[in-house]
Amino acid sequence: MNDERRSIARDAYIFGYAMVENYRTLYEQAVDSDDSRYTGGFGGFRHYSEPFTPENTDIVTPNNDTPYSWGWFDLRAEPVVITVPAIDRFYILPFHDLYTVYAGYVSAATTGTGPGRYLLAGPSWTDDTPEGFDGVITASTDFVGCLGRTAFTDGDVEELKRIQHSYAVAPLHEVTGSAAPVAAPDPDWPVWDEAAATDIRFFDVLDFLLRFAPVLEEDRGIRDRLASVGLDGSGTFATSGLDADARADFEQGLADGIAHLDDIAEHTASSTGLFGTREEMSGAYDNRNVGAKKGLYGLPPAIAWYGGWLVDSAGNRIVGTTDYTITFTAEQLPKARFFWSATLYTLPQRLLSANEIDRYSIGDRTEGIRYGDDGSLTLFVQHRRPADETEAANWLPSPEGPFTVIIRAYGGDESIAEGRYRLPAITPRA
Repeated sequence: MNDERRSIARDAYIFGYAMVENYRTLYEQAVDSDDSRYTGGFGGFRHYSEPFTPENTDIVTPNNDTPYSWGWFDLRAEPVVITVPAIDRFYILPFHDLYTVYAGYVSAATTGTGPGRYLLAGPSWTDDTPEGFDGVITASTDFVGCLGRTAFTDGDVEELKRIQHSYAVAPLHEVTGSAAPVAAPDPDWPVWDEAAATDIRFFDVLDFLLRFAPVLEEDRGIRDRLASVGLDGSGTFATSGLDADARADFEQGLADGIAHLDDIAEHTASSTGLFGTREEMSGAYDNRNVGAKKGLYGLPPAIAWYGGWLVDSAGNRIVGTTDYTITFTAEQLPKARFFWSATLYTLPQRLLSANEIDRYSIGDRTEGIRYGDDGSLTLFVQHRRPADETEAANWLPSPEGPFTVIIRAYGGDESIAEGRYRLPAITPRA
């Protein structure tokens, strides 16, 4: 047993977990044209204009507040231009690199609701910015993804579609009228295998992805350690060629890394510190991994805060065989500039739960929700419909098995953005 090699393999998992999780979605949506989730490849958006249902499995912990616009961009040859019109509601186009760290945002919360044109560039682009741009977003990796969100208001699907399809993407040379650059060669994409995320092939995928992630100064120490065992980003690392001793070291290091992440994730109850820009996430490998594990492509608290419940007020796992209440005092209700909601997910799948009224979330925009005379709000989380009509108005249906409830607040106040806000408990009904 080579303890140093085992330690480096563990660190490689901790450094690269979010990258490999990201690759699962990239491969399904931008590479594998036979996959039902394929978005059309690189360089555009695929919009989802209907609220999610339990049948949608593209992403864990999906939400029904803000239907998605998926996009993937190859920035090796040249930047792309993102153009948006004036938009009268919450929206966000957040551009994440291969690490799942955000290069930047175009959104109502950051760049405003007016029209704009933005340059999205990769790490190799060094030219001057042409005139007529409202901002430049520079990514640290050659490939970038975007899980755009647009608020779904008053059930108006046609208006939602109009806004989504107004998000325009074009290569820079088409906008400037210059000659097209030489296209970058197609990578030899590793075929995604679900088991690859948890077996030794993890390291093969990681080395492939590191080809498109130039070493950042903040990561130089860990990248040098990875390179010392062959994970140098050349794309040539192959666990199939390891001898028995090296293979055992990598397998044990992988197990160590998985156990470490599971432990960290088990004790993380909110999204504070899990998502953000390069400046905010520098060196925070555990945080970005927990974010990728519990809510891939989540947003930072100042834009969208996430919290929730896995256990009840007695410390027991919440499950559909028990009825629960969640009571917010008027002061405890999330203070959000845009809106807030609570969404229920099955476990361990973290997908929406089918129910008789097709209600998957509840919040301040839910029609007919009943508040107390003192401004408080009680949610009733249970499998069977409450007999009392007042309670039924505030019912969030649960499955029979284990579940979790995730709350989101869009444009939260300072207490939310700074991590001081605390949720009330979820309490079993007597």
